[in-house]
Amino acid sequence: MAGKANKRGRPGWQTTQGNRAHNRAGGTAASRNPFAGLAASENDDVDSSEMNAHLTERFVGGNGSRAYSDLARVPIGASRNLGIQEYFMATQTPVPAGGLWLQKPEIPTSSEILSKPNANHINIIDVGEDIRPNKPEGSFESVDDYLGTHYNLLREDAIRPLREAVEQVRGAPFLDESEYLGGASIGVYDPVHITAIVFSNRGLAVRVAFSLSRVKKYVRWEQSKRLITGTLVALSPADDTFQTKCIIATVAARPISALSQNPPEIDLFFARSDDVEIDPMRKWIMVECRASFFESSRHTMTALQHMAREPFPLSEHLVQAKQDVDPPEYVLKNPFTDMSPLVPIEESKEFENVNILQSWPSSRSHGLDMSQSAALKSILTNRLAVIQGPPGTGKTYVSVIALKILLANMRSGDSPIIVTCQTNHALDQILRHIAEFEPHFARMGGRSKDTGIIKARTLFELRQSMSQQKIGGSRKHTAMVEIKKLANKMRMLLSPLEQDKPLLSHKTLVELGLITQGQADSLEMEAQYVMGISPDTPGIQMEQWMGRCLRDCDRPLQPDDFGMEFEEDDFEVEQLKELEAEAFAQDDDFETLKGPYILLSDNKIGKCGGNLRTDADIRDVLKTTPDLNNIPPVDRGDIYNYFLRHTKRIILQEFRGHAKAYEKLVKQRQIGQWEQDDRILREQRVVGLTTTGLSKYRAAIANLKPKIVLVEEAAETLEAPVTSACLPSLEHLILVGDHQQLRPRCQVREFENKPYHLNLSLFERMVNNGIQMECLSRQRRMIPEIRKLLVPIYGDMIRDHASVTDLNNRPLVEGMGGCNSFFFTHEWRESRDGNQSALNEKEADMIVGFFNYLVFNNVNPSKITVLTFYNGQRKLLNKKLMTHPNLRAHGALNIVTVDSYQGEENDIVILSLVRSNKRGNIGFLSVDNRVCVALSRAKRGFYLFGNAEMLACESIIWSEVIEIMYGKKSKGRSGPEGSAHKHRVGYLLPLICSRHKNKTWIEEPNDWEYVNGGCDQACRCTLPCGHMCLLRCHP
Repeated sequence: MAGKANKRGRPGWQTTQGNRAHNRAGGTAASRNPFAGLAASENDDVDSSEMNAHLTERFVGGNGSRAYSDLARVPIGASRNLGIQEYFMATQTPVPAGGLWLQKPEIPTSSEILSKPNANHINIIDVGEDIRPNKPEGSFESVDDYLGTHYNLLREDAIRPLREAVEQVRGAPFLDESEYLGGASIGVYDPVHITAIVFSNRGLAVRVAFSLSRVKKYVRWEQSKRLITGTLVALSPADDTFQTKCIIATVAARPISALSQNPPEIDLFFARSDDVEIDPMRKWIMVECRASFFESSRHTMTALQHMAREPFPLSEHLVQAKQDVDPPEYVLKNPFTDMSPLVPIEESKEFENVNILQSWPSSRSHGLDMSQSAALKSILTNRLAVIQGPPGTGKTYVSVIALKILLANMRSGDSPIIVTCQTNHALDQILRHIAEFEPHFARMGGRSKDTGIIKARTLFELRQSMSQQKIGGSRKHTAMVEIKKLANKMRMLLSPLEQDKPLLSHKTLVELGLITQGQADSLEMEAQYVMGISPDTPGIQMEQWMGRCLRDCDRPLQPDDFGMEFEEDDFEVEQLKELEAEAFAQDDDFETLKGPYILLSDNKIGKCGGNLRTDADIRDVLKTTPDLNNIPPVDRGDIYNYFLRHTKRIILQEFRGHAKAYEKLVKQRQIGQWEQDDRILREQRVVGLTTTGLSKYRAAIANLKPKIVLVEEAAETLEAPVTSACLPSLEHLILVGDHQQLRPRCQVREFENKPYHLNLSLFERMVNNGIQMECLSRQRRMIPEIRKLLVPIYGDMIRDHASVTDLNNRPLVEGMGGCNSFFFTHEWRESRDGNQSALNEKEADMIVGFFNYLVFNNVNPSKITVLTFYNGQRKLLNKKLMTHPNLRAHGALNIVTVDSYQGEENDIVILSLVRSNKRGNIGFLSVDNRVCVALSRAKRGFYLFGNAEMLACESIIWSEVIEIMYGKKSKGRSGPEGSAHKHRVGYLLPLICSRHKNKTWIEEPNDWEYVNGGCDQACRCTLPCGHMCLLRCHP
């Protein structure tokens, strides 16, 4: 069944318009015989590649896959932009004196995955050169040294998790997932079977069905990090279990509807055409590492290799660590700048022509504070600008002001400014600001959650809104035509294995050289004489010959039915889905892989039990039996299975050759699409995309020849993705971030900090090397008592803006009587969940009670955020809050981890610290950058719950924070006899009744039962019905 919706248990895969159009044009794969007219070889001893060389000529016009081997051979129309094509052609250019890293493919080879790690574990496999650490300070030896260092570190960080997962499965092949060391991060799917081949515009995919028998749980795929699109997976035959054979693939698509089937299905892209498999009966085992994501690193690696073949602007700073920074070249040529966006229209005249290299407007003439003005000057006058923005100081605001001025000075024909961020969320935020004054912008890459102006300006939507006529000679059109032709040939090639089709045709067996023409004639004569069957009826002759020696070939993978429970939801899946959305953007349609497909099955197989045990025995019989009807029926089942095996082998060999050609045509289609997009992008003044998208779409961006790139969240991003922004045309790179907040994250923990420093951002490395940095210093988020908690981190760097001391802007927290921050300390012991993430049940109950108290006091739940360092605690808090009788009606609440909350803020933040143990182990709480983020999210109310005594003993930062909250000059313990305003640390949480001003102290979670948002007095108010309220005091 080719190109039609499967009526037998595959409702999850949609039939596309492409399927129907394909069927109208060329019919189904079985409508023609792909082997007709081929000369057959009767010599079974001839090498298979020689014997079937004629098949290649049949399917690709006599030149085999060579017809598609040269990317440049697709005709080039007059309307083409050659820059993108030349970008990809440059990857073939050798690099003189280049390191071995340039020869490594971004996708690992099978031998790399199967190699055993060395005893010291940190050294990777022997690839001819050592993994060199990043350099926090000082220069690199050369550009090659710099790029190679980051390439090797990034590549090993991306592939090691899968290698280690495979190594565990290889050592103990038959364990359940949970039995492996670190089982929470290993995904094992066994068995796996191929069900279909999909011919999509994104590539040739293999659809597989798999069992969850090793998982031993059903999966809610919407809330699971399993098999995220772009994930690297390894497959091995079930009878080998990674002992000798390993095939690498990436997840091409994971539509929830298909995953929700039983058994579930996904699409895979095999990493190499020579590894493609088509046998629907072969059992495989598939392994992934659920704690890593490959696709986000993949594009950055290819970008680094390309940079070795092109000019590298700013290398004097990035590679040689030069400290003195010159103005951008375009500023040196013309320093007179229109600064009027800084001031109101009535004052704009005197700011329209300012020589920014000689004079700078004073702070009195515009609305910026002194630190913002200095930062803006640095942005506009330094070709490499580094701007630090501590929490609440308005770094995005300064970026937007800078963009206003840069856009005001753009001339007709100038290339667009590139704006890039680590996350889609941050990108949407800054683009919303840009949309207020600049309508001509485009957003490339991952799907935006914004449903308004940002969505309308995505590249996908811009394509739909602009008429794009099909240009007959365009690269995209030419590639699409060739893709359809080749897909049709490949489908015809697979027709003997198509689901619900007749047995193998005797004519096909002749053309494959498996039987002689005389043997085929014997089958025809017998069928025509006995049954009157026409020789042109495919498969009937073989069915007549086989008789009762056939049996149905059932689907090899049956539905799972183990009475399993559901796997616990993973609420951190949003972070990986962000990467997934970026790796396969909306215009790539990553959720469902569209295109014609062919379902595969053996359909019928022969009954075994005859006297023929080996292929050699069967070949001897075939050589000595010109009339196949003379073969005993008991042996015919074994002979038919022999035909089936060798048909698959011959088809697979030819199919892999076509797969290689298909891959090249897909690349041509991609280039053609970007050539068409180039016209859209050149009409924009700003192009926004994430740092991952910048690497992925680097060819399209490079063709725009941008001069200016602005990187937001620069300190939270690995260095390599930011380095890839150094396009040959770049004259001005602006880095905005804060290296004292969250640092970049590695997939291999050993690469963080010493000695490898992979989690060091380019931003921080430039600061370490003495590059001039401007720091914003006036914060507009936190009330002063919360801001003071950051003194151990920033010292006296941050000052308060007047707005945060105004009670109209920052009113007191309801029900707390002016106690706007407090550290509730306890000694309740932590525990671990099934994923070994820390949680604290009693602390969670205490927080739920406090959350409910605030809601009782008319605090809008959307104005409260519960933060925690641990995903296990997040899940626990979410469960308890969402099932609380007074809170569940409010819908989704803000319960997030610290790592996902940088750049965010809320009125009231409740921080769950979790850790409390006898060992003094504080885990993530010892990371100062994470602590900085946790302490700086609240605007007017901040409440911490944790073991203050343990934290003070184990961390200098926490010791100073607790000392500040307790009050250095105050005496006595916080309690009924003390002042909660002086001592904001204690074992008793102080509440103030808004009606009676009575003070209540909460010590245990059960104490919340006696408080309804007020105090312990009886309410006695008159209800609307006229009766007296019998509850305790409530607001």
